[in-house]
Amino acid sequence: MILASLSQDEPLACYRVISPAYAGMPLSGMGAARRGGRFNRPGQEALYLSMDEVTALAEYKQDNPWLPPGTICTFFAQGLRVADLGAGFDPERWPRLWADFAVDWRAEWFGKSIEPPTWYMADDVVAAGLDGIVFPSQARPGGTNLVVYGSSSRPASQMRVYDPAGVLSRITPSPGS
Repeated sequence: MILASLSQDEPLACYRVISPAYAGMPLSGMGAARRGGRFNRPGQEALYLSMDEVTALAEYKQDNPWLPPGTICTFFAQGLRVADLGAGFDPERWPRLWADFAVDWRAEWFGKSIEPPTWYMADDVVAAGLDGIVFPSQARPGGTNLVVYGSSSRPASQMRVYDPAGVLSRITPSPGS
């Protein structure tokens, strides 16, 4: 398994559009845990971040042209050990199952009730003691994302949201969000 470490010296700036329902707990990956995500099973906390703001917005929008309210936030990640699929699948370096990292996980899980291969990839990463996965965005060609497992329990030296005025905790969730 190829792994990379996010710099110990300088934090990596990442971005995410947060819905009002989760503004008070921006490091929580519980939104993804509700129904599962590309690289997490239902019940598994996973915080999905993007390496640039444009990709973060594309990920938030996904297939919905009508954007619900959201706030773009900057996160700082540092010292995480991750599986790096940023350049795509390499058969010399990755288990064969990982070739399916771009599968439409929603069609597999919601359409066919088949566990997507990306969930098994997440199992491999967590079992190896890694903190997450860097992977290409499907919502924005050329964009790169990072999923972090156990994000809400990480120390601020590894994962924090930039919110010096405490604005996120004052956002009131709208009904139904």
